[in-house]
Order: sequence, then structure tokens, then C-alpha cells
Amino acid sequence: MYDTARAGLVEVPASSPVRIYTCGITPYDATHMGHAATYVTYDVLQRHLQHRGFEVRLVRNITDIDDDLFARAARDGVHHLDLAFGQKRRFDLDLEALGVEEPWSEPRATSAIPDIRGLVHTLLELDVAYESGGSVYLDRGAVPTFGSLSGYSRVDMRAIGERRGEDPRDPAKRHPLDTVLWKPSAVGEPEWESPWGSGRPGWHIECVALSLRELGGIDIHGGGCDLVYPHHEFCAGIADVLPETSRAEIWMHQACVHLAGEPMAKSTGNLVFVHELLSSYPGPVLRLAVLSQHYRTPEWTWEATLLDDAARRWRLWSSPRAGTSLPTEVVARALDDDLDVLTALDEIDRAASGGHDVTDAAALLGVQLEVPART
Repeated sequence: MYDTARAGLVEVPASSPVRIYTCGITPYDATHMGHAATYVTYDVLQRHLQHRGFEVRLVRNITDIDDDLFARAARDGVHHLDLAFGQKRRFDLDLEALGVEEPWSEPRATSAIPDIRGLVHTLLELDVAYESGGSVYLDRGAVPTFGSLSGYSRVDMRAIGERRGEDPRDPAKRHPLDTVLWKPSAVGEPEWESPWGSGRPGWHIECVALSLRELGGIDIHGGGCDLVYPHHEFCAGIADVLPETSRAEIWMHQACVHLAGEPMAKSTGNLVFVHELLSSYPGPVLRLAVLSQHYRTPEWTWEATLLDDAARRWRLWSSPRAGTSLPTEVVARALDDDLDVLTALDEIDRAASGGHDVTDAAALLGVQLEVPART
């Protein structure tokens, strides 16, 4: 598999269980096709590892403490937990329709407040964090490996970080690239007591706390390409400086899906929603549309033609067959090579066109050849 940190292909650790942590949703809006691409990719990874005989423990968190969640709830005049509940329910239904299996664990950030406070305390004791202006910050200069995951320059980090939730102009910071670990809550936001004052955690430390609590360590840490910096850079840095922990073995990132020349993003509203497409196409067709692009294809563009092509492929695969079944090993060999789904699709197409049954091979990709009923 391709490891972002090492910028090349590496062997997946041959241990069982394989511990995978996938950064999940912030539940303030509906599931879009960028989400679909990410979670379908990690679902294929999980299915393939299980096919190869590994136990898989995949953790997918829910970020239920977040500026965007609070802002949307205030805009809509609802409690943030009510908003989160409704959007999480829709997300579950959308992923079910897409054939994505439930994770081994799906913890909420709010469940880890004691763990987060403990980590912040440890980082302060290690002198890699500091208190300032009522908040606690990670001192990026005290993290020797900072920057080794993304490889970005400090100039790029500042610009990218500002677009993705960082505040380089915060006067309480020692350095613009330092990040907040604990901060005072704004009026109306949830807050918890801490030795540094009532408040709430920053984003990055939530995933570190959850991954340590749920898995103890990570073999593969995944998410969309937009998480490389700042989120995963800081997750890796925090893990590196904590005693008796280490960063993930492999950092795996789904390429961002574009629409009209821009990445799909909730912040811009440049989105195509899964639930809207499901009114016209069955879930397996949406899944095949996503799988028609390799997960590392840079800046691939979402187009309606992908659905039409996927619908034709699904009909081909679903046609009654009298021939022998395509061996699943043919597909598995392709997936062994950095989840080469494109080769797998070609092999199944060829077998289906030749009159062979492809039900088992399609199942390895999580594609059902009958429309599953939605709950």
C-alpha cells in the first residue's frame, strides 16, 4: 500500500488484528460523494484484509465537538446534539445503501474527554505544550518529527492550515503553526472542567485519544487527502512525543473528489449528496461509480456519466450466467497491489462478458448484484 509519509509502497504489517483508524464525519450536513469515496475505499480495504485471513479492527470516530457543528446548529436554531443525531442517522443509512460494513467501533469525541485531559496533562509535563491566554497549545517546535508526514513547507502549512481550521493569527500562540489542545468554550457551547479552566478540546488531540483508547496503536490511519495537514500531521506529531506510543505504520489517504473544478467540501457547498442520488440509482451503482476511480487518482472529478457507466456495468454483472464462477483470487491479487480496483473491475467485466458468474468476485468488492432493501 502507498504510505503518504514515506511517499511510496510499503508492506502492510503482517499481524492480526490489523488496526485501522479512519477519521469519521462531523455530523452537521448530509453524506456527499467525497464521503462515499473515502468510506467505500476503507470498506474495500477491510474486506480484502479479511479475505486474506486477517482480523480487522476498524475504528471510525464521530467528531461531535466542532466549530462547524456549533455554527450550523446556531444557524438552524437547533441543539447541536439534535443536529448531530439527525445527520448521523442519515449517514448510517447512506453507508448501508453503499454496502459499507459497520466499523468495529464508532466512538464519539465527547466520550473521550477524560482521556483528552490526561493527554494534555502529559504533553504539558513533557514540555511540548504550554498554557497561554486561557488555552493550551502544542508547541510544534518541540516536536522533532513535525512536517515529516505532509512534507509541506512552513509557508504552505500556514496557508493550508488557515483554510482548514487553524488560526495562525491567534496572539496567544508562541508560533503561528502551534495548534490548540484545549480552549475556552464560547457562549452556548458545551464545556468541561479542566485544570486549565472550563472549555473543550481542540480537534487533533481527539483522534489521538480515541485511537489510543480503542486500539492502543494504529497500523493504518486513513482519511481524505484534506486531512494530511493539519489534522494528520498533528496526530502523528502528538503520538511521536508521547511515551510508549508511536504514530501509525501506514498513512493512507483517499484522493479528494472534485466538482466543477473545486474539491467537494461542506465549507463551500460544492457537493453532490448520496441520499439525492439514491432516489434515482441503487446503492451498488453508486458504489461502482466510486470504484471506477483508483483511490489515489489525484483530483478526480465527479460526473453524472460515472453513474451511467456504473449502471451498465452492474447490469452486465447481474445478468444470469450459466458458466463457471470467476475465482475470487483473481480479484484478490489485484487488490494486493495498493487496492488496484481498476484491474479487478476489468477482470470481472471480462468474465461477465464471457458468460461466467461473478457474484463472489463482486462481493469481494462489496458490490451486491441484487438491490438491498433500505431500512
